[in-house]
Amino acid sequence: MSHGSLDEDAVESYREAGAVLVEAMNEAREMVEPGRTHLEVAEWVEDFIREQDAGIAFPVNISVDPEASHATPGLDDETTFGDEMVCLDIGVHVDGYIADAAVTVDHTGTAELVEAAEMALEAAVDEAGPGVEVGVVGQAIEDVIRGYGYTPVLNLSGHGVQQYDAHTDPSVPNRGVDRSVELEPGQAIAIEPFATDGRGKVGEGAAEEIYELQRERSVRDRRARKALEEIAEFDGLPFAARWLTGDRTEMALRRLKQSSVVKGYPVLKESDDALVSQAEHTLLVTDDGVEVTTAGIHDFD
Repeated sequence: MSHGSLDEDAVESYREAGAVLVEAMNEAREMVEPGRTHLEVAEWVEDFIREQDAGIAFPVNISVDPEASHATPGLDDETTFGDEMVCLDIGVHVDGYIADAAVTVDHTGTAELVEAAEMALEAAVDEAGPGVEVGVVGQAIEDVIRGYGYTPVLNLSGHGVQQYDAHTDPSVPNRGVDRSVELEPGQAIAIEPFATDGRGKVGEGAAEEIYELQRERSVRDRRARKALEEIAEFDGLPFAARWLTGDRTEMALRRLKQSSVVKGYPVLKESDDALVSQAEHTLLVTDDGVEVTTAGIHDFD
Protein backbone atom coordinates (compact mmCIF):
# COMPACT_ATOMS: atom_id res chain seq x y z
CA MET A 1 0.00 0.00 0.00
CA SER A 2 1.94 3.02 -1.25
CA HIS A 3 1.35 6.37 0.49
CA GLY A 4 2.38 8.66 -2.35
CA SER A 5 4.70 11.42 -1.16
CA LEU A 6 4.77 10.33 2.53
CA ASP A 7 8.00 8.67 3.63
CA GLU A 8 7.83 5.49 5.69
CA ASP A 9 8.91 7.23 8.92
CA ALA A 10 6.02 9.69 8.61
CA VAL A 11 3.55 6.88 7.89
CA GLU A 12 4.78 4.96 10.93
CA SER A 13 4.43 8.07 13.12
CA TYR A 14 0.84 8.62 11.90
CA ARG A 15 0.09 4.98 12.73
CA GLU A 16 1.69 5.17 16.19
CA ALA A 17 -0.28 8.33 17.00
CA GLY A 18 -3.45 6.56 15.90
CA ALA A 19 -2.74 3.53 18.09
CA VAL A 20 -2.22 5.71 21.19
CA LEU A 21 -5.40 7.66 20.42
CA VAL A 22 -7.52 4.50 20.05
CA GLU A 23 -6.36 3.24 23.45
CA ALA A 24 -7.00 6.61 25.08
CA MET A 25 -10.42 7.03 23.48
CA ASN A 26 -11.71 3.59 24.36
CA GLU A 27 -10.82 4.14 28.01
CA ALA A 28 -12.04 7.75 28.15
CA ARG A 29 -15.44 7.08 26.63
CA GLU A 30 -16.16 4.67 29.52
CA MET A 31 -15.32 7.48 31.95
CA VAL A 32 -17.96 9.81 30.49
CA GLU A 33 -20.75 9.09 32.94
CA PRO A 34 -23.02 11.21 35.14
CA GLY A 35 -21.25 12.52 38.24
CA ARG A 36 -17.69 12.42 36.92
CA THR A 37 -16.02 15.75 36.12
CA HIS A 38 -14.96 16.93 32.67
CA LEU A 39 -11.56 17.84 34.11
CA GLU A 40 -10.96 14.33 35.40
CA VAL A 41 -11.53 12.85 31.93
CA ALA A 42 -9.48 15.50 30.12
CA GLU A 43 -6.53 15.20 32.50
CA TRP A 44 -6.62 11.39 32.43
CA VAL A 45 -6.45 11.40 28.61
CA GLU A 46 -3.68 14.01 28.43
CA ASP A 47 -1.62 12.23 31.12
CA PHE A 48 -2.09 8.89 29.33
CA ILE A 49 -0.85 10.36 26.03
CA ARG A 50 2.26 11.77 27.73
CA GLU A 51 2.92 8.42 29.44
CA GLN A 52 3.05 6.77 25.99
CA ASP A 53 5.83 9.20 25.00
CA ALA A 54 3.45 10.79 22.51
CA GLY A 55 2.39 14.42 22.25
CA ILE A 56 -0.99 16.10 22.72
CA ALA A 57 -2.05 17.54 19.35
CA PHE A 58 -4.73 19.74 20.97
CA PRO A 59 -6.51 19.87 24.34
CA VAL A 60 -9.15 17.18 24.83
CA ASN A 61 -12.45 18.59 23.55
CA ILE A 62 -15.48 17.72 25.70
CA SER A 63 -18.48 19.32 24.02
CA VAL A 64 -21.92 18.89 25.59
CA ASP A 65 -25.42 19.04 24.05
CA PRO A 66 -25.50 22.12 21.72
CA GLU A 67 -21.71 22.45 21.79
CA ALA A 68 -19.88 21.04 18.77
CA SER A 69 -16.23 21.87 19.30
CA HIS A 70 -13.49 23.76 21.18
CA ALA A 71 -14.88 23.07 24.67
CA THR A 72 -12.29 21.98 27.22
CA PRO A 73 -12.38 22.37 31.01
CA GLY A 74 -10.70 25.23 32.82
CA LEU A 75 -8.13 24.84 35.59
CA ASP A 76 -10.48 24.46 38.57
CA ASP A 77 -13.52 23.37 36.54
CA GLU A 78 -15.84 21.20 38.63
CA THR A 79 -18.45 20.64 35.91
CA THR A 80 -19.80 17.10 36.01
CA PHE A 81 -21.46 15.03 33.31
CA GLY A 82 -25.24 14.71 33.47
CA ASP A 83 -27.90 13.20 31.22
CA GLU A 84 -26.25 14.77 28.19
CA MET A 85 -24.86 14.14 24.73
CA VAL A 86 -21.07 14.40 24.93
CA CYS A 87 -18.70 14.72 21.96
CA LEU A 88 -15.21 13.56 22.91
CA ASP A 89 -12.52 14.73 20.46
CA ILE A 90 -8.88 13.72 21.04
CA GLY A 91 -5.67 14.59 19.19
CA VAL A 92 -2.34 12.77 19.50
CA HIS A 93 0.94 13.32 17.68
CA VAL A 94 4.17 11.39 17.28
CA ASP A 95 7.02 13.58 16.02
CA GLY A 96 4.34 16.08 14.98
CA TYR A 97 2.34 13.59 12.87
CA ILE A 98 -1.23 13.82 14.08
CA ALA A 99 -4.13 11.47 14.75
CA ASP A 100 -7.47 13.18 15.33
CA ALA A 101 -10.65 11.28 16.19
CA ALA A 102 -13.98 11.78 17.94
CA VAL A 103 -16.86 9.75 19.34
CA THR A 104 -20.18 10.73 20.90
CA VAL A 105 -21.39 9.32 24.21
CA ASP A 106 -25.14 9.65 24.65
CA HIS A 107 -26.95 9.85 27.98
CA THR A 108 -30.03 11.60 26.54
CA GLY A 109 -31.77 8.65 24.90
CA THR A 110 -31.14 10.07 21.40
CA ALA A 111 -29.11 7.17 20.04
CA GLU A 112 -30.22 7.78 16.45
CA LEU A 113 -28.48 11.15 16.35
CA VAL A 114 -25.23 9.46 17.36
CA GLU A 115 -25.82 6.73 14.78
CA ALA A 116 -26.40 9.34 12.05
CA ALA A 117 -22.90 10.79 12.53
CA GLU A 118 -21.34 7.31 12.81
CA MET A 119 -22.99 6.01 9.64
CA ALA A 120 -22.13 9.24 7.81
CA LEU A 121 -18.49 8.71 8.75
CA GLU A 122 -18.60 5.12 7.53
CA ALA A 123 -20.07 6.25 4.20
CA ALA A 124 -17.44 8.99 3.89
CA VAL A 125 -14.55 6.58 4.57
CA ASP A 126 -15.99 4.18 1.98
CA GLU A 127 -16.17 7.03 -0.57
CA ALA A 128 -12.72 8.52 0.09
CA GLY A 129 -9.70 7.67 -2.03
CA PRO A 130 -7.20 9.13 -4.51
CA GLY A 131 -8.84 11.22 -7.22
CA VAL A 132 -12.15 11.50 -5.30
CA GLU A 133 -13.45 15.05 -4.90
CA VAL A 134 -14.00 16.15 -1.31
CA GLY A 135 -17.45 17.40 -2.35
CA VAL A 136 -18.40 13.81 -3.21
CA VAL A 137 -17.29 12.72 0.27
CA GLY A 138 -19.38 15.59 1.69
CA GLN A 139 -22.40 14.47 -0.31
CA ALA A 140 -22.13 10.98 1.19
CA ILE A 141 -22.10 12.55 4.68
CA GLU A 142 -25.08 14.80 3.94
CA ASP A 143 -27.15 12.01 2.39
CA VAL A 144 -26.76 9.74 5.41
CA ILE A 145 -27.48 12.43 8.02
CA ARG A 146 -30.52 13.79 6.18
CA GLY A 147 -31.67 10.19 5.68
CA TYR A 148 -31.92 9.93 9.47
CA GLY A 149 -34.04 13.09 9.54
CA TYR A 150 -31.26 15.28 10.95
CA THR A 151 -29.14 18.10 9.56
CA PRO A 152 -25.37 18.11 9.02
CA VAL A 153 -23.58 21.04 10.66
CA LEU A 154 -22.90 22.89 7.43
CA ASN A 155 -20.26 25.36 8.65
CA LEU A 156 -17.96 22.74 10.17
CA SER A 157 -15.77 20.49 8.06
CA GLY A 158 -13.06 17.87 8.09
CA HIS A 159 -9.52 18.91 7.27
CA GLY A 160 -6.00 17.90 6.41
CA VAL A 161 -3.48 17.12 9.16
CA GLN A 162 0.19 17.76 8.53
CA GLN A 163 3.26 17.70 10.73
CA TYR A 164 2.65 20.02 13.72
CA ASP A 165 -0.46 21.45 12.01
CA ALA A 166 -3.84 20.04 13.01
CA HIS A 167 -5.91 22.00 10.47
CA THR A 168 -4.67 22.25 6.89
CA ASP A 169 -6.11 21.86 3.42
CA PRO A 170 -8.03 20.14 2.02
CA SER A 171 -11.26 21.06 3.76
CA VAL A 172 -13.70 18.13 3.71
CA PRO A 173 -17.26 19.51 3.79
CA ASN A 174 -20.18 17.89 5.60
CA ARG A 175 -22.43 18.50 2.60
CA GLY A 176 -22.36 18.05 -1.14
CA VAL A 177 -20.33 20.58 -3.13
CA ASP A 178 -20.41 20.71 -6.94
CA ARG A 179 -16.81 21.68 -7.63
CA SER A 180 -14.07 20.76 -5.20
CA VAL A 181 -10.49 19.55 -4.94
CA GLU A 182 -9.52 15.92 -5.35
CA LEU A 183 -7.87 13.85 -2.65
CA GLU A 184 -4.28 12.90 -3.46
CA PRO A 185 -2.02 10.05 -2.34
CA GLY A 186 0.21 11.11 0.55
CA GLN A 187 -2.42 13.29 2.21
CA ALA A 188 -3.51 12.75 5.80
CA ILE A 189 -7.09 13.89 6.39
CA ALA A 190 -9.55 13.94 9.27
CA ILE A 191 -13.16 13.37 8.26
CA GLU A 192 -15.63 14.50 10.93
CA PRO A 193 -19.37 14.52 10.31
CA PHE A 194 -21.46 16.52 12.79
CA ALA A 195 -25.20 15.81 12.95
CA THR A 196 -27.77 17.94 14.74
CA ASP A 197 -31.48 18.22 15.42
CA GLY A 198 -30.94 22.00 15.24
CA ARG A 199 -30.56 24.38 12.31
CA GLY A 200 -27.24 23.00 11.04
CA LYS A 201 -25.07 25.99 11.83
CA VAL A 202 -22.79 26.72 14.79
CA GLY A 203 -21.80 30.10 16.17
CA GLU A 204 -19.21 31.24 18.70
CA GLY A 205 -20.15 30.98 22.36
CA ALA A 206 -18.70 33.09 25.18
CA ALA A 207 -16.42 30.43 26.70
CA GLU A 208 -12.81 30.27 25.52
CA GLU A 209 -10.26 27.88 27.04
CA ILE A 210 -8.20 26.86 23.96
CA TYR A 211 -5.51 29.08 22.42
CA GLU A 212 -2.79 28.89 19.81
CA LEU A 213 0.41 30.83 19.22
CA GLN A 214 -0.07 33.14 16.24
CA ARG A 215 3.28 34.89 16.04
CA GLU A 216 6.25 35.35 18.32
CA ARG A 217 7.09 38.88 19.34
CA SER A 218 8.52 40.53 22.41
CA VAL A 219 6.06 41.51 25.14
CA ARG A 220 6.75 43.87 28.02
CA ASP A 221 4.42 42.43 30.63
CA ARG A 222 6.30 40.05 32.95
CA ARG A 223 3.46 37.54 33.32
CA ALA A 224 2.79 37.55 29.60
CA ARG A 225 6.49 36.91 28.98
CA LYS A 226 6.51 33.96 31.36
CA ALA A 227 3.36 32.53 29.71
CA LEU A 228 4.97 32.92 26.30
CA GLU A 229 7.98 30.87 27.43
CA GLU A 230 5.65 28.02 28.35
CA ILE A 231 3.59 28.40 25.16
CA ALA A 232 6.77 28.01 23.09
CA GLU A 233 6.99 24.43 24.39
CA PHE A 234 3.73 23.47 22.65
CA ASP A 235 5.32 23.40 19.15
CA GLY A 236 2.78 25.82 17.70
CA LEU A 237 -0.09 23.43 18.43
CA PRO A 238 -3.26 24.50 20.28
CA PHE A 239 -3.03 24.51 24.08
CA ALA A 240 -5.37 24.81 27.06
CA ALA A 241 -5.26 27.78 29.42
CA ARG A 242 -5.12 25.23 32.28
CA TRP A 243 -1.73 23.98 31.05
CA LEU A 244 -0.04 27.26 32.01
CA THR A 245 1.49 27.21 35.48
CA GLY A 246 2.15 30.89 36.24
CA ASP A 247 0.01 33.16 38.40
CA ARG A 248 -2.77 35.25 36.84
CA THR A 249 -2.54 33.38 33.55
CA GLU A 250 -5.94 34.75 32.47
CA MET A 251 -4.50 38.24 32.50
CA ALA A 252 -1.36 37.07 30.66
CA LEU A 253 -3.43 35.39 27.94
CA ARG A 254 -5.59 38.49 27.58
CA ARG A 255 -2.47 40.61 27.03
CA LEU A 256 -1.05 38.14 24.52
CA LYS A 257 -4.36 38.09 22.67
CA GLN A 258 -4.53 41.88 22.56
CA SER A 259 -1.03 41.88 21.02
CA SER A 260 -2.11 39.23 18.45
CA VAL A 261 0.55 36.89 19.83
CA VAL A 262 -2.04 34.19 20.55
CA LYS A 263 -5.52 33.62 19.22
CA GLY A 264 -8.38 32.03 21.12
CA TYR A 265 -10.85 29.39 19.99
CA PRO A 266 -14.29 30.14 21.41
CA VAL A 267 -16.61 27.18 21.96
CA LEU A 268 -18.68 26.53 18.83
CA LYS A 269 -22.33 25.77 19.54
CA GLU A 270 -25.70 25.20 17.93
CA SER A 271 -28.95 26.84 19.05
CA ASP A 272 -29.49 26.32 22.80
CA ASP A 273 -32.15 23.62 22.56
CA ALA A 274 -30.26 21.53 19.98
CA LEU A 275 -28.10 18.44 20.34
CA VAL A 276 -24.96 17.79 18.30
CA SER A 277 -23.25 14.45 17.62
CA GLN A 278 -19.81 13.94 16.06
CA ALA A 279 -17.83 11.03 14.64
CA GLU A 280 -14.28 11.35 13.32
CA HIS A 281 -11.41 9.30 11.91
CA THR A 282 -7.98 10.15 10.53
CA LEU A 283 -7.10 8.61 7.15
CA LEU A 284 -3.99 8.38 5.01
CA VAL A 285 -4.80 8.59 1.31
CA THR A 286 -2.83 5.87 -0.50
CA ASP A 287 -2.26 5.18 -4.18
CA ASP A 288 -5.11 2.70 -4.22
CA GLY A 289 -7.43 3.70 -1.36
CA VAL A 290 -7.20 4.89 2.23
CA GLU A 291 -5.71 3.64 5.48
CA VAL A 292 -7.63 4.56 8.65
CA THR A 293 -5.04 5.24 11.36
CA THR A 294 -7.61 5.55 14.16
CA ALA A 295 -9.62 2.36 13.41
CA GLY A 296 -11.04 0.67 16.48
CA ILE A 297 -13.19 3.35 18.12
CA HIS A 298 -16.39 3.15 16.02
CA ASP A 299 -18.81 0.22 15.78
CA PHE A 300 -18.30 -0.11 12.04
CA ASP A 301 -14.47 -0.43 12.24
